[in-house]
Formats: sequence, structure tokens, C-alpha cells
Amino acid sequence: MISVELILLALSPVFLAFVAWEWWRYRQVQPVMYRWQDSLANAVLALMHQGGELLAVIVLMPLFIWLYQWRLFDIDLNAGTMLLAFVLQDFLYYWFHRASHQIRWLWASHIAHHSSRQLNFSTAFRQSLTYPISGMWLFWTPMILIGFTPSIVLAVVALNLAFQFFVHTQAVKKLGVLEYIFNTPSHHRVHHACNPRYIDKNYAGVLIIWDRLFGTFTPERADEPCRYGLTDDFASDNPIRITFYEWQNMWQDCLAAKGWHQRLRSIVGKPATKSKANKQAHLLEKPTLDVD
Repeated sequence: MISVELILLALSPVFLAFVAWEWWRYRQVQPVMYRWQDSLANAVLALMHQGGELLAVIVLMPLFIWLYQWRLFDIDLNAGTMLLAFVLQDFLYYWFHRASHQIRWLWASHIAHHSSRQLNFSTAFRQSLTYPISGMWLFWTPMILIGFTPSIVLAVVALNLAFQFFVHTQAVKKLGVLEYIFNTPSHHRVHHACNPRYIDKNYAGVLIIWDRLFGTFTPERADEPCRYGLTDDFASDNPIRITFYEWQNMWQDCLAAKGWHQRLRSIVGKPATKSKANKQAHLLEKPTLDVD
């Protein structure tokens, strides 16, 4: 079996090198781009996430193997089928990511990734250990039923996530013609922004074509710099609070709801956008500077 954790672990030196490069690039010009408390929280969250994913794979692998018995096709492994697997997984990732912004149960896990007021390479590490609980893995099961082995599915998931590390930066400007096909740092800055214009846009993993096809694409505008963080001004460097912030809110709303219909909406309805969005100045953020 190709381990997701082993693939990402093997790439860890590359990721850390890019973090070090970006920190060095900004340390004189815009030191606020990195806060050690924020970066440390991101690192702890990454370790928690990887531990949760490893446990989830151990628990869920028997289910994946059972599902594979009901596959529609026997797919041989070659360059063409690997490319097909990568594109199909990216398509499914788009819908997982979009659902994670529209269904509160999924948002309860994904919110951790959006909770920082920074955006730098270390933000890519800011993940939740509760993804297996919210059901991220369900979105990959169609690939297994089509005929891709569980190990191949997990491998392309890991490669997709590895690519996404490189779009979490403000140090890279727009990339010309690549902007029309691929998710880029510019596109992903929009996705992380809490400006009303940018909220719930650019869900792409690798290929931005899905956003263009399904009407969720918005370009980054020079006249409106991205602001980062949650719309309710959440701010914490505590990994436990970051992980369970929305789960706690959801539980409280569920208990306070009147009737099962309201309780169900509090769990699977659209996450609320607070009316006080961005009312406080993001003192830790400044417009991106071009650094040569």
C-alpha cells in the first residue's frame, strides 16, 4: 500500500525549505508575514492531522478493500490511468472543498484551515484532525467503486495535497497563462480571503478549470487586497481551540435549537456569515508588498 503519510513525509524537507525561504524573503521587508506563534500552531496542527489521518486509514482500509470488491472495472496501472486518477480525484476534491464551505458539519473541520490571519507557506500545514469524523474520505469512495485500488486513490490524494502546499503564499505574483488552467497562489489567496467579494470562491485543488466551469471562480483584484481570517474575527494560536472551535459552536447551536428541523439545520445547514464580519481591523495583516 502506498502510504499518504509516507509521501507527505518524504516531501517534508522540500516544504520546510520553502517555508524558510519565504520567511527569509520577508524578514526585513514585511516581518509581520510570519508570527512564530501562528507558525508553531500550524506545525502542531499538522502533526495532529497526520496522526488522525494515519489512524483513519488503519480503521477505514477494511471498508475500502470491501468496496473495491464491488468495482465496476479492473483498471491496469499505467501512465494514462494514473493521469485519469489524478484528474478524477481533483474533480472530486473540488466538490469536497465546495461542500466544506456549504455544509456546516464539513465546515467544522475545514474552518481550522481558514482560521489564521496570516497566509504563508506554513498555513498549508494548518489542518484539522477531525476530517475523518466529518467524512472527507467519503468523497474518494467513487474512485474505488470505479476500479482504482485504495492505495492508488490514497496516493493521488497525497499528491494533490502536496501540490496545494505551493499555492499558500503571497510571495508569488500572477503566473500568466497558467492562471487559466491551474490553481495558483493568486487564485488561492482569493479562496483564503474574508473580503465579501472573495468569500466561497476558488475551491480548486490543482485545476482551476472546475471553478471556471461551475461558476465559483473570482480573480484576485489589485484594487482590493485580500484580508485573511474568519468573518467573526476569531483569533487563537491554541491548536485545541482552533480544532474544536466550530464543533463547539455547532453543538451549542444544536442544543439551543427548537425542534428537530432547526437542530438538523444547525448541523448540516450552510455555515453562518456573521454580520460583524471584518468589523475589527486586521492589525496583523497589511497589503502584500512586492519583494524582489
